[in-house]
Amino acid sequence: MILTDFINSVSVNPLIGANDDRFGTRFSDMSEPYSKELIKKARYVAENLKIPYQQGIYTFFQGPYYETAAEISAFSRMDSDTVGMSTVPETIAANYLGMNVLGIACITNMATGIAKEKHSHEEVVRVANESSEKLCKWLKELLLSW
Repeated sequence: MILTDFINSVSVNPLIGANDDRFGTRFSDMSEPYSKELIKKARYVAENLKIPYQQGIYTFFQGPYYETAAEISAFSRMDSDTVGMSTVPETIAANYLGMNVLGIACITNMATGIAKEKHSHEEVVRVANESSEKLCKWLKELLLSW
């Protein structure tokens, strides 16, 4: 999934603490946390490679446990399209440093309350491994397109 925005549901923020103005302003603009230009490029490359993709809003959820059905229901009402346990702190830090950011997430399981089966870490790892070849091909071509 190409990330278009994020929700920081746990308020983990790498910018808390003393600020060093050499790196960025105290209150970083997050109106475009993921570069529209890079999103456009990622879509173009995926389409040329015939790699199916979705795009949407990513909610940062601090594990290490799989979310509850009530949490998924709440995130859905906030227009979240997917939930994960990474990516957002790195996105915040990169934006603070003035970097253009592209977020791509490998969706490994259906959310609690949507999926009928229980989550297992083994299944998540299996799906990630199965997806890695396409993801690596996509990223390689994306980098070569620069």
